[in-house]
Amino acid sequence: MTPSPSASPATFRIAVNGYGRIGRCFVRAIHEARLAGRLQVVAINEPADLASIAHLTRFDSTHGRFPGQVACHDDDTLVLDGRPIAITHATTPENPAWRALAPDLLVECSGRYVERAQLRTFIDTGCPRLLLSNPGAHAHDVDATVVYGVTHDKLDPRARLVSAASCTTNAVVPVLALLQREFGLERVLLTTLHSAMNDQPLIDGYHHRELARTRSAMQSIIPVATGLARGVERLLPELAGRVEAKAIRVPTHNVSAIDMVLVLEKDIAAGRINELLRAAARGPYAGIIDWSDAPHASIDFNHDPHSAIVDGSQTRACGPRMVNLFVWFDNEWGFANRMVELARHWLETVTV
Repeated sequence: MTPSPSASPATFRIAVNGYGRIGRCFVRAIHEARLAGRLQVVAINEPADLASIAHLTRFDSTHGRFPGQVACHDDDTLVLDGRPIAITHATTPENPAWRALAPDLLVECSGRYVERAQLRTFIDTGCPRLLLSNPGAHAHDVDATVVYGVTHDKLDPRARLVSAASCTTNAVVPVLALLQREFGLERVLLTTLHSAMNDQPLIDGYHHRELARTRSAMQSIIPVATGLARGVERLLPELAGRVEAKAIRVPTHNVSAIDMVLVLEKDIAAGRINELLRAAARGPYAGIIDWSDAPHASIDFNHDPHSAIVDGSQTRACGPRMVNLFVWFDNEWGFANRMVELARHWLETVTV
């Protein structure tokens, strides 16, 4: 990579397309990790007006106030702790002047683009590489799908289109990878209990072709479709044909959980599972997996940066090989932190 003239070799220029929940968390995570001097956000493309962008950066109902100074200028510039960010309001991939902004990486957080032809448009109009905040429609739509902490060391720095998978995939893959390596997994059944999302209405409305999602998000527990099984098998191909998943939306604003039913290839006691996961959280998976056996409620993990927090108090064994695990995760903040770490890792490998 050739650094832009305005950036030092130690600074990478980041552009963000789509400044919703994940886009804002991504930018905020950079600042909270004190990486703004290393990962310099120079541009955000978001159709909303600048005043709304600044307001929702400064005040967040879920994660609290932005931990720094937020200002905006009349020339469509957002300023975070004195660092200017150019704001554009395009609604198609090719409209922002990406080439003039000279980003080293575009982080695509709108959730609108899942096919390779769409994603290539960003590359063709001046973005040298793109990090996607959702899975590609198919494995071949991106050069790689990466879960940071598990498969990031296999990322080819020559890749142009990379997906950070999904928040749920990031929550389950570290746990499943560890158990597959230690004991082998014959069968995996995953039930996600996911907080409400903005593809659901507050009151019944015509929001989605999936009819359950037309119902009020805050009044019901709602089963929805999920591609989690496919996402897990994409990252852990040795489990192909062994994974099934379902998802249920629950009327909370943030923090989700995954109930895992696992059939192991070896006899094992529930206590041994907890010992392994506790050790992993304090060792090779530190910062990715956490472990607790305290009596928890979901709110305890709001703004928790881990991909998964294993609740040891809920581990159960049914016979010598069937185990039930319960994993919490902040579906916004944990995922945004993994995206920041993946972006940094990718850009640093490019410069080696």
